[in-house]
Amino acid sequence: MDAIQKTLKKTFGYDAFRPLQREIIEASLSGRDTFALLPTGGGKSLCFQLPALLRDGLTVVVSPLIALMKDQVDQLEAAGVAATFLNSSLKVAESKLRLRGLHEGKYRLLYAAPERLMLDNWQENLRNWNVSALAIDEAHCISEWGHDFRPEYRQLERLRTLLPDVPVTALTATATERVREDIVRHLKLRDPAVFVASFNRPNLSYRVIAKDQGVRQIADFVSRRPMDGGIVYCATRATADRLAGSLSERGFPALPYHAGLTAGERERNQELFLRDEVRIICATIAFGMGINKPNVRWVIHHDLPKNLEGYYQETGRAGRDGLPADCLLLFNPGDAAKQTHFIEEMHSAKEQEIARKQLRLMMHYAECPTCRRRELLGYFGEKFSPPSCDACDNCLEPRESYNATTQAQKLLSCVYRVREGGRFGVGLNHLVEILTGADTEKIRRWKHDRLSTYGVGKDLSRPEWAAIGRELIRLGLLEQERGEFPTIALTENGLEALKSRRIIMLTKSMTRKKSPVVRAGEIECDETLFDKLRKLRKKLADERSVPAYVIFGDTTLRLMARQYPETLDALRGISGIGERKMAEFGEAFVREVAEYLRTYPKGKF
Repeated sequence: MDAIQKTLKKTFGYDAFRPLQREIIEASLSGRDTFALLPTGGGKSLCFQLPALLRDGLTVVVSPLIALMKDQVDQLEAAGVAATFLNSSLKVAESKLRLRGLHEGKYRLLYAAPERLMLDNWQENLRNWNVSALAIDEAHCISEWGHDFRPEYRQLERLRTLLPDVPVTALTATATERVREDIVRHLKLRDPAVFVASFNRPNLSYRVIAKDQGVRQIADFVSRRPMDGGIVYCATRATADRLAGSLSERGFPALPYHAGLTAGERERNQELFLRDEVRIICATIAFGMGINKPNVRWVIHHDLPKNLEGYYQETGRAGRDGLPADCLLLFNPGDAAKQTHFIEEMHSAKEQEIARKQLRLMMHYAECPTCRRRELLGYFGEKFSPPSCDACDNCLEPRESYNATTQAQKLLSCVYRVREGGRFGVGLNHLVEILTGADTEKIRRWKHDRLSTYGVGKDLSRPEWAAIGRELIRLGLLEQERGEFPTIALTENGLEALKSRRIIMLTKSMTRKKSPVVRAGEIECDETLFDKLRKLRKKLADERSVPAYVIFGDTTLRLMARQYPETLDALRGISGIGERKMAEFGEAFVREVAEYLRTYPKGKF
């Protein structure tokens, strides 16, 4: 067994690496600059933590969030690793103590925010601390094309001049090809070893249901998962506050998290969630980046996300431990109007155009009748070839299709009539108003009440016509033209379909789906024992003022509740238990298992 494998087992308690972890570690230890794109839950942190234990000197980790720094340092200290962080949350005396430790070479890892590293008095520190590696976490923050651009990340290129011989590892969980190129260029990575893992998270199930009384739907969802915690993402601060209050009133304690709260309130609410004191957080997208809580069992989007990249990142906060987790999107086409309002407030026309395109792709994902996993991975340029993922609503219960030739002909004809004779185009909402015979000022002014298609669609509601229109766009029969006010036009394929009157099949609107029965990552175990072990873990964590997962993750507890280890030797074979944790917590857990077996016989596991 080589040093890398020994350190993995001894310090972190694992027998095997996740995909690409070992290759990234080897490239880093060889002194190469490295770019690593691993999905959330793919084990990015280990890619710089483990090499730090095998090389001399200090590894500096650039991290954007205070909560992430504390969280990772807590976990490293629990595993017996000398790590620290420096940020604005520390009192002066504590900062001085940690600085003295850095000058004395006591630490293997230092976590700091980018703006702190750029301070003038820190440049001398970095030269004196024997920095042997740099790790840039959440590296997508450096790109304006990313979903979470942070200008302070652009200053990091100065580290290349300050520490020219120090290898740099850049890590992110989500980045399109363009963002990847930005990261390499702005960080001045030299001939980097590039590793891009699959974006697929097989343990996550994806569902989209029509939003109808969102609070009730979320309460129903949560009531069926009484032991599980999760995140509800909202478009606005007001919605986050309202939802947290409404869920609490219904007996499901929830807290809000958004930029409108004070720093103290945000820190308190986040800490209560991390420590399982409250199991529901209702948040804007301000919450979550770098949150290392592995046992988030579900993520709900109460409102439509603005783009697929953000949606992937937010759903990725569920199931980081590899156990099954649910991702639910409550979809109302009207939610797109909220995002359009935000887009209109952007200063740059180019930014607006990009945002509109991203929103259309998000709408397409929400309404598509095909495999959601395939749609999501396809956005990042990855092909998903199996005919079914067996873990999304569309694969588990495909929506029925129906002959929509008549409806499609009416809508296609309406587009043709509006634009006939060189007339200007109109948007989808206006087309729907023509079809349903609406009496509006615009229809009268533009004489659209004289069109032959005026009022021919009164048999359907406006939302139904709008859904048909979006489906025809998805099928390539209609297209949205670019511009500040996207107008609808017939494609060549659409014109041919209109003239030939060929049969057009559409899919019925979404309905609620069943959850998958067999799920990737599932670990069957003695649930009664698992609950007892979870309570013991919580007690030990509270005594040390750390989140429960710092002691052991759910995967480790489930393996205990499956294998019934009554001795320390039996416990050693369970994943996630390094030597430090075995020495500190092993006796308590085998004692709990033995006590349980005196009352209950071993189950089938």
